[in-house]
Amino acid sequence: TLIESNSVWEKLDRMILARRGLSCSDEFITDLTAMSYEDAAAAMQNIGINISTEEFMREINELAVIEYGSNIFLKDGAFEYLNYLKNNNIKIALATASPRELYKPVLEHNGVYSLFDAFVTTDEAGAGKDSPAVYLLAAQKLGIAPHMCAVFEDIPKGIACAKSAGMYAVGVYDKYSEKYMGEIKRTADRFIYSFTEMIP
Repeated sequence: TLIESNSVWEKLDRMILARRGLSCSDEFITDLTAMSYEDAAAAMQNIGINISTEEFMREINELAVIEYGSNIFLKDGAFEYLNYLKNNNIKIALATASPRELYKPVLEHNGVYSLFDAFVTTDEAGAGKDSPAVYLLAAQKLGIAPHMCAVFEDIPKGIACAKSAGMYAVGVYDKYSEKYMGEIKRTADRFIYSFTEMIP
């Protein structure tokens, strides 16, 4: 949600399909890019690819390491907003489906890694973003009650789970989730196109 990474995931999804001799429609790839690891693996299984969630995660993350270390940048206003939060002593946690070998280099590359007070992965939480577990664990690590937390997400499942955890949910625009924007706007407590909208 903080970084402009989906064009990279689109590239990597195409590479994984190409390795198996497949070329899919742009619409399928766009949908795949906006999915969680679990849903993406299931979508691939539905078109006849024999790949488990674990295999998909391992393969795509191996491909992603180089991209995350040098070729991915923050979304509009994210740098300024993270610094605004830090300067106002507001605690920040990253709740992500990406492993440390991806989120650490991309945050370091963009100069914001040191601004975070806690990091939580879905693997550590024991559930994907179709569960509130990762958000609740992030709140616990920060020492903040869930109802005092705001979650920023660009996928419907993330918004719904943040709300189910009792948190304030902010929907963030992403062109790869555009087909879900209506649902996100209806479900979220607030919707933004840029993180600059969050800075007073």
